[in-house]
Amino acid sequence: QVQLVESGGGLVQAGESLRLSCAASGRTFGSYGMGWFRQAPGEERAFVAGIDYSASSTYYADSVKGRFTISRNNAKNVVYLQMNSLEPEDSAVYYCAACRSGTYYISSRNYDYWGQGTQVTVSS
Repeated sequence: QVQLVESGGGLVQAGESLRLSCAASGRTFGSYGMGWFRQAPGEERAFVAGIDYSASSTYYADSVKGRFTISRNNAKNVVYLQMNSLEPEDSAVYYCAACRSGTYYISSRNYDYWGQGTQVTVSS
């Protein structure tokens, strides 16, 4: 069992940066693939970024490529999402998710554990 807790969301202006953190419980965090997703009101939950268990592979949605960076620290049981050059379209609740297979997937259905989410609001 893994419990995930996101933090770092908030209200920022367009062009500013935020760093989201996802703290995980459990000794097996280092074996999980991790993903960040986001969900805006009235929209489906969408993939943002993924990282495999060893941080040797990452993947980004086209909408955030070049602006967002996913990383992890397995010694601290934390995965991060550095978000730069934020745009109003990035406003959403951001969720982290863990996958027992050790890799990441674009589909949310492949993830086994989810955090409660953190709100990111970007004003224009």
